Amino acid sequence: MVKKCIVPLVICLILFMALVAGCAQPSTTPAPPSGPETEGEQKPEPPKPEKDKIVFGSVHSISGPLAIIEEAAFGPIRNLWIKDVNERGGIYVEEYGKKLPVELIEYDDKSDIGTMTRLLEKLILEDKVDFILPPTGTAMLYAAAPVANKHGYILPGMSGGATTIKEIIAGLPYFFSNLNFSETQVPAFGELVSELGVKTAAVVFIEDLHGVEYSGAVVPEMVLRGVDVAFVKSIPQGIQDMSAIIKEAKAANVDAFLCLAYPDENILCVSQSMELGFNPKLMIFGPGVCYTFFKNIFGDEGVEGLMSWGAWNGKSTPESQELIDKIGVDNVDWWGHNLYWAGMQMLEKSIEKAGTLDQSVVREIMATETFDTVLGPTYYDENRMLAAECHTGEVGQWQSGQFEVIGPKNKATAEPIYPKPPWPGQ
Repeated sequence: MVKKCIVPLVICLILFMALVAGCAQPSTTPAPPSGPETEGEQKPEPPKPEKDKIVFGSVHSISGPLAIIEEAAFGPIRNLWIKDVNERGGIYVEEYGKKLPVELIEYDDKSDIGTMTRLLEKLILEDKVDFILPPTGTAMLYAAAPVANKHGYILPGMSGGATTIKEIIAGLPYFFSNLNFSETQVPAFGELVSELGVKTAAVVFIEDLHGVEYSGAVVPEMVLRGVDVAFVKSIPQGIQDMSAIIKEAKAANVDAFLCLAYPDENILCVSQSMELGFNPKLMIFGPGVCYTFFKNIFGDEGVEGLMSWGAWNGKSTPESQELIDKIGVDNVDWWGHNLYWAGMQMLEKSIEKAGTLDQSVVREIMATETFDTVLGPTYYDENRMLAAECHTGEVGQWQSGQFEVIGPKNKATAEPIYPKPPWPGQ
């Protein structure tokens, strides 16, 4: 009888103990216990990402009507800077703990804006370049800026610029302007016009953003200075004959002739002015006349007294002659080469200070810091435009085979020649 009672009791006890044990288990499985910690022990740093180069992308005008600007303006500086950086071992980036050489992926936009924007998107989205460099000329630059900003890419503006950028720059936080243009150049030219006693003028401008910008700024400035403007005429890019316009200006006997165009048009203008015996007291031109190759075409006597926008030379800053020696005196753009070089120096120094290739970090440093460059202490203003105080000159003139700064007075390396000497043989 006792045995029969014990068995059920044992079974009940086992079931009770199992039930109690089950209730004691947590509802979720706990994480495995961590190992013992040593006081003051730091977690190991994550491994540094691998990177063996910094890839820059550029879409520019290797062919088409803008190719001549690409070859003479920013192109040589871009290529020289890449060579110079790589000869120094690259750009030191703290994030990777070493210097990284620079590589360039480039495409030809054939001087077409649509092609340029399409290929720029390709560089960013498909090639996934680390940084981009600017296209050729003002109109191209303005078309590229919204694309770069959409993707959060810094765009250093080199061979192009216009005052209209101020109207949109608030929405382009990644755009930086390095070239001086009408905003500072035209007032300096106006001072020269008054000083020299110019009374009459004729204006020709190319039918694009550059020409419209400059004609729209310079005509009111001359009127303000008491100059009678005989006519203002537009010309298409690639015009083959300017003789009718030149004859009209000659018949009007104007003191000053302004050709606000690109190298091909400016070469044509000078050639036909020589042929037709048109020799006003003052002639000023857009891009082209400020390039050394222009002097090589017409000779020292042929360019004597011709003026152009922007200006610098070996006397501008202590570092200027060193840059000229790097470029080669026969290849210099006396408007923008020192400004472009300074822009690339600022980008390089910003990357190094940031210690990363993160666009937003580099951008913030570029926008707020002062850098030692070929221009001396260099910085951007509140609109991310190269500060006017950093410009080496606004108006230049060929004198005895040298391109001299003649305006403004506080930056001048020579007094202006007026009137312009006659053409050779005339």
